[in-house]
Amino acid sequence: MLAAERGVARNTLLAYQADLGDFAAFAAAAGLVPAGCDGALLQSYMGGLHTAGLAARTAARRLSSLRQFHRFLLREGVRADDPTSLLDAPRLPRILPKYLSEPEVDALLAATARLPGRRGAIARAAVEILYATGLRVSELLTLPRRALAGDAAVLLIRGKGGKERIVPLSDTAREAAAALVALDGKASPHLFLGRDTRRALTRQAFFLLLKQVALEAGLDPARISPHVLRHSFASHLLAHGADLRSLQLLLGHADIATTQIYTHVLAERLQRLVEAHHPLARPR
Repeated sequence: MLAAERGVARNTLLAYQADLGDFAAFAAAAGLVPAGCDGALLQSYMGGLHTAGLAARTAARRLSSLRQFHRFLLREGVRADDPTSLLDAPRLPRILPKYLSEPEVDALLAATARLPGRRGAIARAAVEILYATGLRVSELLTLPRRALAGDAAVLLIRGKGGKERIVPLSDTAREAAAALVALDGKASPHLFLGRDTRRALTRQAFFLLLKQVALEAGLDPARISPHVLRHSFASHLLAHGADLRSLQLLLGHADIATTQIYTHVLAERLQRLVEAHHPLARPR
């Protein structure tokens, strides 16, 4: 159902498989099949996750998988009830997104120009596109070469759940992509090619490349990731006056509540506004 009807990403399918596999093993230890467990056993399972020291976010994901599973059973008539409806979700701590300052992004972009050959061209195009569009790493690495053909000013992105959105592309990102294509000169459907030029660059290879760029820029590699660049894109747009609704569309969030994690930037901007313009905030 998740693959055929909802079109969820492969990584999401693997996460659900792992979560439900863990629960199936717990149910088997009690002599039950996963579809035949009651609320008490589910409560015991969730309690066991807490006792085992699993992070609240991991436990919340396990509960989400169980809820989706039991709702599926209910819709298909396998069960007449949903025992997960009475379970409480773990309380999650509020975590602000990690992002780079604008000078740090400039340093990262400058560092890509110092990497030699094809690796430098890949790094330059990838960082330019990530920061210009806020793409997820999976969306970046699956970009087809034809998407940046000619003078394309926008990208058509197929995101989570197969949902499409249009994002504008900066001149510098388009130029960096064109330089990469000219350097490769290979007949491949992918923009970012791996060692095997018949295949796209892997996530692991790109993460390693990004760490090298961070070192070249004099930044802590632990702070740099594709998602940090996505957060930087969003945070800097808000800081320069973008609204949450526009940002939601650009990031491809299904729910604006997800986009609201960036409101810390709005709060900081409002604080600076008050400090700069309120009469009582002025130094006497």
